[in-house]
Amino acid sequence: MPLSPAPLNAGEPTGFGGCGSVTLVEGGTFCLSNRLGDVEPGKPHGLFFRDARVLSRWELLVNGKPAESLSVLSPEAFAARFVLRRPPQAGLADSTLLVVRERIVADGMHELITLENMGREPTAVLLELHVDADFVDLFAVKEGRAGHARADVTVADGELVLHDHADRSRGISISATVEPEVLPGSLLWRVIVPVGECWQTEIIAQPTVGNQRFQAVSPGEHYGVSAPGRKIEAWRDTATDIAASDPALTRVLRRTESDLGALQMHDESGDARPFVAAGAPWFMTLFGRDSLLTAWMALPLEVDLALGTLQQLAELQGQDVNPLTEEEPGRIMHEMRRGPAGGQVFGGNIYYGTADATPLFVMLLAECHRWGADCEAIRQLLPAADAALRWITDYGDRDGDGFVEYRRATDRGLINQGWKDSFDGINDATGHIAEAPIALCEVQGYVHAAMLARAELAEAFDDPRLAGLLRERAAELRVKFAEQFWLPDRGWYAVALDGGKRQVDALTSNVAHCLWSGIATDEHAAELVSRIASPEMDSGFGLRTLASNMGAYNPMSYHCGSVWPHDTAIAVAGLLRYRHVPGAVELATRLATGLLDAAAVFDGRLPELFCGFPRSRFATPVPYPTSCSPQAWASAAPLLLVRSFLGLDPDTPSRTLTVRPQLPARWGKVSLRALRLGATTVDLEAEGAQITAARLPDDWRLVTR
Repeated sequence: MPLSPAPLNAGEPTGFGGCGSVTLVEGGTFCLSNRLGDVEPGKPHGLFFRDARVLSRWELLVNGKPAESLSVLSPEAFAARFVLRRPPQAGLADSTLLVVRERIVADGMHELITLENMGREPTAVLLELHVDADFVDLFAVKEGRAGHARADVTVADGELVLHDHADRSRGISISATVEPEVLPGSLLWRVIVPVGECWQTEIIAQPTVGNQRFQAVSPGEHYGVSAPGRKIEAWRDTATDIAASDPALTRVLRRTESDLGALQMHDESGDARPFVAAGAPWFMTLFGRDSLLTAWMALPLEVDLALGTLQQLAELQGQDVNPLTEEEPGRIMHEMRRGPAGGQVFGGNIYYGTADATPLFVMLLAECHRWGADCEAIRQLLPAADAALRWITDYGDRDGDGFVEYRRATDRGLINQGWKDSFDGINDATGHIAEAPIALCEVQGYVHAAMLARAELAEAFDDPRLAGLLRERAAELRVKFAEQFWLPDRGWYAVALDGGKRQVDALTSNVAHCLWSGIATDEHAAELVSRIASPEMDSGFGLRTLASNMGAYNPMSYHCGSVWPHDTAIAVAGLLRYRHVPGAVELATRLATGLLDAAAVFDGRLPELFCGFPRSRFATPVPYPTSCSPQAWASAAPLLLVRSFLGLDPDTPSRTLTVRPQLPARWGKVSLRALRLGATTVDLEAEGAQITAARLPDDWRLVTR
């Protein structure tokens, strides 16, 4: 890997807990444990708060031994019930003591431990909870650089208190409702549980940052009435109710709603603007590209999430030129970090090294306007959109050839600055890695769409001159793109132009983004459909990131042959944008079916990515061991599928709703209830190519063809 100490979202983490790990997430807090509920020392487990690991050990022993796992139930993304038993006595097959750990993650962690005696005589139990913390940065854990740091440990007023040895303003306190014997590093209970009865204790872990202690969950609170429970219910109350006759699809949509609610964060300025963290376990923070695309996909659920994301990113938009952080005027950030090492590597907690977030920002702003976001809020963001377009011209297009290129400013930044941001993510058909500066095909598509988006906003806000100018620029870019990126002898777009303006000729999923953005011509789209439909690209469970006949193909790689659900969903949306092209709808249906079949295997929750082996070889998708789950744009991908097959395209300012359904047969009826478009609420139901029910206000117009 080229980025040894850099806290960036690139490539895969090392030493990840693997498929047996349990991840709970709520806002910017998450807990990664094994299936016993234990945080094991020496592994990338822990309770993480504001990008630092505040618990590196949380191990429960029953009579000196770990309990045995029976099952793990997770009613919400922020809560889990670990059902365990005391190991049977020597020579016996059965256990008489049930042990249940009910955990909620919030601003800290709350755990209710229940011991239930199912034997015929009272049972004596020694319960031990061993606790430690190292307070290391999230990315030190991710990259296996955590070392062996230990906390300063004290016992005070019945609490176990741990502080960061290097920064005593950061710490965590552990307390319990049934008073334990508190020792440095552990809590002990000596319990006798009568026959047929239960014993319980509640344990609360409260982080401290800047000498401010955060409240996790109050004693006695069940997950449904806890702060995160109230938050998720409030989210459900405002979100559109989307369901289908197909129970598998409905299950996936319910999981999507839950996960996006749990991944939702709010800014701390007092405005409480919502935005989505990129994903657990390693990316629980605001990202440019990830948060923007997730918000776009989630529009059928909630428009305020997209508006909050835009407002937050606009507030952090680049103002100066700083090679260390790659900040440039008008540039939209790549990611924010708040951990102990967040500002040490680049001289700031915000890193700007991304080529695609800036045009995506402008695209989403216009989309928010169409979906009914507050008009004055949109108006206030127009200067940020104009600054973004100036960045595209003044900084993104480094050599004045009309295309946006990237090249990292120092040896500490991301080598690749598109969504495939691993060091080897962009390569040619022979497998050779492209040399910077690199102009990605999908980024040019985003720029094209951004110009048209700002033109649409210019017309809406009475600036026809600007609208005309931007439409001309977009048309020029589309022509130039077709001339320089199309490979006529291959039938697809080059994934990029390299530093020598040579076409990087690998067949990748990036070309499908060119369909989604609308930069592809109809003639080229027709050829792309046949190339994407090939078994080299279609794994049977979704679209591969790289065709299997390319030199760098590896189905177990991060970006060179794996399947990313959000990427496949964008491809489906692109195909349905060109639904008039022969084979586009059929291919979109096949890709979506494969992806939802994969979701069923993953218990309804699509992971960040999975291996790209063909379905004919393995009947179920092969997990990628370091994949994030839940991960924001993977969670939101099913929403983009539903929107795309519905042909759902609102234009709230003109009070028009376009619906052109082409729903897969197995979905049956798909319904949207209480879809909010500005001040208007819409109900809609469709099946196949028919709208079976629609409720709109009288002054709205429904367009079906």
